Amino acid sequence: MDFSIHPNNLNSISTRTSAGKDDKERQLNRLRESTREFEAIYVNEMFKAMRKTVPEDGIFKTSKTEEMFRDMMDMELARETAKGDGIGIGKAMYDQMKETIENKR
Repeated sequence: MDFSIHPNNLNSISTRTSAGKDDKERQLNRLRESTREFEAIYVNEMFKAMRKTVPEDGIFKTSKTEEMFRDMMDMELARETAKGDGIGIGKAMYDQMKETIENKR
């Protein structure tokens, strides 16, 4: 019986394990982005609810263009708020769900 290991077999084994690690890393990055986007949407909805509480009594009537600009600005502010740890919702979701990806075979 010959128990020698051919060098080509060693490379294929290490490639498979590193590919699995790369796949998990890519999935964790996608999870991080998804949870940040969820938090941004949540914060944007909070901004919308807060804007409804402010009375629009003024000299000038608000145009549709201004409303659209305000909505886009709020969404960008929400995305900036969600960057990093944000307000904590996205981070908490990520911490809960990352175990599922890490424990996958």
